[in-house]
Amino acid sequence: MKIIHLPFCYYPDPVGGTEIYVAGLAREQQRQGCTPIVCAPAQNESRYYHDGVEVRRFALEPATADVADLYGSGDALAASWFGRVLDQQKPDLVHLHAFTRGASLKDVHEAKRRGIPTVFSYHTPTVSCIRGTLLKNGSEVCDGILTNAACASCNLQSLGVPGPLSQLIGRIPTTIGRAMGRARLTGKIATSLRMTELVEYRHSAFHTLMRDVDCVIAHCNWTRDILLRNGVPEDKIAVSRQGLSGDLTFSSGPKAFSRDLRVAFLGRLSPEKGLHILVDALRHLPTVAIRLDIFGLCQSESDIQYRRRLSSLLAGDQRVSFRTPLSRQELVPTLRNYDLVAVPSQWLETGPMVVMEAFAAGVPVIGSRLGGIAELVDHEVNGLLIEPASVQHWADALLMLSENRKIAARLCDGIRKQRTMRDVVREINGIYSNLLPAAQMSVAFNG
Repeated sequence: MKIIHLPFCYYPDPVGGTEIYVAGLAREQQRQGCTPIVCAPAQNESRYYHDGVEVRRFALEPATADVADLYGSGDALAASWFGRVLDQQKPDLVHLHAFTRGASLKDVHEAKRRGIPTVFSYHTPTVSCIRGTLLKNGSEVCDGILTNAACASCNLQSLGVPGPLSQLIGRIPTTIGRAMGRARLTGKIATSLRMTELVEYRHSAFHTLMRDVDCVIAHCNWTRDILLRNGVPEDKIAVSRQGLSGDLTFSSGPKAFSRDLRVAFLGRLSPEKGLHILVDALRHLPTVAIRLDIFGLCQSESDIQYRRRLSSLLAGDQRVSFRTPLSRQELVPTLRNYDLVAVPSQWLETGPMVVMEAFAAGVPVIGSRLGGIAELVDHEVNGLLIEPASVQHWADALLMLSENRKIAARLCDGIRKQRTMRDVVREINGIYSNLLPAAQMSVAFNG
């Protein structure tokens, strides 16, 4: 079977959890006799191999004619390129792992025109939430139901528009936004006044995507619930939790504990990952013997600025160190040196992979009581769940763990062996098989 995977970006660029998942999925599919090809946006077109898997990179239009193009069905140049690749490679199936200008509805339609089945994986809240966090006004978990006025107001509030004004603008008829678009009005004020129109474009694209793909994969229960609330048919949704790469060997058993409480953070340096909450909690505990190592990844200029802000907040605190992100081979042996892995995310994660990686190393997790974290971490069994935005609760938990080291040891005992990518591929290939005719399946799996 030949599968084209379409994520947001890919190696050797800085990558996040979605791309790590795609890489692990592709490697395991290859081991099981499939032919995966990864296609992803980049600055320039190129072709190479990563970990033995073919990778094709393609460029987007350098600029958009109208801001509405960022909210709609996708980039025409990228879709045209993707169509040519489909004609060259003739895949059995296309699997999208993002919903962006480059991995878009237009790409799905290129596949549909050629009769190629499509699968979509919901990896992050950005798929359906225009704000990108599924946190209503940034403070409470949203039910995820797409409503133009409410979503427009919430997004405007995230862009700095005061609450009452954002609600007022959120009620502006979309016809006014379209008229402003036709008049080619630009700038922050024009974009704000067009927000209901832009949100309508995005919601329409999302609903069309959900209608036109053949299957939607939810990686956790909260994602499935949101899809159902937004009218996606239950029989189109498949729940398939993420799994660890086959080369991550489960490690458990007693560990030596040092005087300091050793905490690791792994992930992208962006506000939604919540590292500032952890940093603020440490600032509440200036004399407590805690060491925090940050294996942080910067994927954009805004990530770099966020790191600078964190460094300024730390003001030379010698207990905290920024370190190079870990390779796959370094993960388990390195994490074994820590007492805890902190996952202070401020948005709803669909995995996250870092929780499973911590458990693979036999290390408990202290994480936000949100989304996929709360589905994976069993409170006071293999980790602790903390109110996401409460700096005081994070500080109290870290102080408790520092003063009573037996708690972390007990949490280690609650960790069990994790699901693997081999398990995932068996499930995913089963989903694929339901979308392909029996005769084609025989050819796909037997070469």
